Amino acid sequence: MTESQNSRTLRRSADVVVLGAGPAGLVLGILLHSAGIDCVILERASRNHVQTRARAGFLAPNTVRILDRHGLADGLHRHGHRHGTCEFRTEDGRLRLDYGALGQGQQHHVYPQQKLVTDLLTHYLGLGGRIHFHTEALIVSDADTGTGTGTDGARPSVTTREPDGRPTRWTARYVAGCDGRYGAARRSLPPGAVRRHHHDHGVTWLGLLAETPPSLDAVGYAIHDRGFAGHMARTPDVTRYYLQWQRGTPADAWPEQQIWDELDLRMRAADHGPLRRGRLLERGVFDLTCDVVEPLRHGSLFLAGDAASLLAPAAAKGANLAVLEAEMLAEALTAALTRNDTAGLDTYSDQCLAHIWRAQEFTGWMTRLLHATPDRDHDGGSFFHAALQRSRLASLRTSRVHQDWFAENYVGV
Repeated sequence: MTESQNSRTLRRSADVVVLGAGPAGLVLGILLHSAGIDCVILERASRNHVQTRARAGFLAPNTVRILDRHGLADGLHRHGHRHGTCEFRTEDGRLRLDYGALGQGQQHHVYPQQKLVTDLLTHYLGLGGRIHFHTEALIVSDADTGTGTGTDGARPSVTTREPDGRPTRWTARYVAGCDGRYGAARRSLPPGAVRRHHHDHGVTWLGLLAETPPSLDAVGYAIHDRGFAGHMARTPDVTRYYLQWQRGTPADAWPEQQIWDELDLRMRAADHGPLRRGRLLERGVFDLTCDVVEPLRHGSLFLAGDAASLLAPAAAKGANLAVLEAEMLAEALTAALTRNDTAGLDTYSDQCLAHIWRAQEFTGWMTRLLHATPDRDHDGGSFFHAALQRSRLASLRTSRVHQDWFAENYVGV
């Protein structure tokens, strides 16, 4: 690495600059470093924040295979557990699906994302990988002026703000934007460079993290006239709950007692057994929206993870897509930098988008299945939606073909 002072701007370089230390950025950094590629990860948050921010914890079989393939799954196998059952609760009763025995017979692994991120970060640092925390990427420049080979003009660069406020300019052959929907990678895309597809499902969730053991041995989906409620185990002592929420209502609008009473009501605890209550550790409100950037490349800048696409959380696809994209991008960048073979980079966007759109389709199907919709017209629109929900659930209850389709898409990317 070269550093010099010039007009107070610190200058540094790497063959690949990775923005963001989430699952996509860390897997990418590990695979590049292991292949002998000079890379650095830039992360705007602190190490503690990266290792403790709670996210989804359902890892698909293909994600586990990728982590196994690269020696990154030791913590997952020691502390995670397999999960293959989901339960739908409706006014017509309870429907349990052993999806692990359906379709291709595959299960999820439940392993909180913050623990996976901690494992990946520890592995990366153990390899001697470079990472800069508290380093905010401001803009990616000159991504479209060169191919990344360093043979035809200016190289791309990333301007950052150091923890002490000093500006830094990182030059690179390639930049990997793994810094989320609002990160510098997306912000740096010039007008007209990509197409942005956005959809709002019209649904808002209150996400809850409760200090209490799981109340179900399955992922619980409750469909109720008052709105959706969800139950998802995280650890033996912590459970994630969701409530469909009135948009615009603050997360702290209800006291804990009211929240637990509402969860009991929507999950039909009177019929199926009480929920284990405990202290609410965390609350957050978020709208179920999705978007996709197309293509996932602008010159020498590539997008992965939430920077490439955002999915509503109803089907837990986001982290799984991120790991898949990171492996694909790592293979393509390694081929380009070690063999001057850019075929993988040329096809990266199309290959990823095929997976992204399939995940978006199933996520949209799950979102429509689970949620009550407000009255938006006087022509029976809400009744029509409710009737479709009942029909979909009836088919899922009685059709083995439909069950196999559900299982394949539920665990796949």
